[in-house]
Amino acid sequence: MAKSTAENTYLRLKTVLDVLTEGVWSGDALNAGQVLAEATARVPFNEHESELLSGGIPRGHKTLTSATAKLVKAGWLVKGRSGWTITEDGMRATVAFPDADSFAAALDAGTPVPADTPVPTAPAGFVRPVSAAAATLEVPAKTEEAPKKTARKAPAKKAASVVGKAAKAIEDAVEPVVAAVRKGKAPAKEKAAAASTPADAAAEPLEGPDVETLPQPEAVAVAGDFNTILGAPENWAPQYDEAQMEFDFLDQLWKKSAELPAGFYTFKIALNRSWTENYGAYGTFDGPNHELHHAGGTVTIRYNHATRDITIN
Repeated sequence: MAKSTAENTYLRLKTVLDVLTEGVWSGDALNAGQVLAEATARVPFNEHESELLSGGIPRGHKTLTSATAKLVKAGWLVKGRSGWTITEDGMRATVAFPDADSFAAALDAGTPVPADTPVPTAPAGFVRPVSAAAATLEVPAKTEEAPKKTARKAPAKKAASVVGKAAKAIEDAVEPVVAAVRKGKAPAKEKAAAASTPADAAAEPLEGPDVETLPQPEAVAVAGDFNTILGAPENWAPQYDEAQMEFDFLDQLWKKSAELPAGFYTFKIALNRSWTENYGAYGTFDGPNHELHHAGGTVTIRYNHATRDITIN
């Protein structure tokens, strides 16, 4: 397996096409999660890619999710709410560019697939391989604690299995961002980031988010008038660890559970440990405070970054 993030990511992109091609041969309808999980199982994350970002997302997962936009631009992959579909050119690309180097070069240069390249057909007796990672997508019982513990103890294994659970929420979130980009309305923060790309990004061009996807924030905080009860030095301060929510890959939600005395509380959701981007009632940017009338005991606050919705119970 290649060692750099860029080389590994190109290998996974080619594997995405290989897996989708196998699905065509076998007649299996593969959703985006199964495809990405299989790609990460066949080309596992290295130590650097297995590192969990502050929001609990493996670095390699974020990089691969962003990089799949290259397959779409090449015309080899079509993304939709119902899943991903490989095009005939995508299948032919696996034949025209069979090794990682030629595949990466063609993808970066926008090289079209030669017209005389045949659409690959299944070899005699073909049976689609199923990896252990694909099996992990079938979770018999969903708990909130198991994914968190797995992420800390075995990030590489976690990275392979959670990709499938993340895919649908990512696809649901992509469409409004793609529309904004096409209209020239990319968020100012993304434009600034593109203008100030650090020097090391040139060495790892596939590292980091792509404007055509909506990755999760680095951190999400519940900042309100009860932060000191949670142990923070002060209230309404999203920079403290005690205010941070944790990302649940199974539900694609940010969650914070706490024991609070009975009372009336107010709060907002603040991203990336600052007030630069925050959401209040009804998911409104910099909107009015959320209100919580609490009878006392454990309360769980959930935040959906794709919709900006908040639920409390």
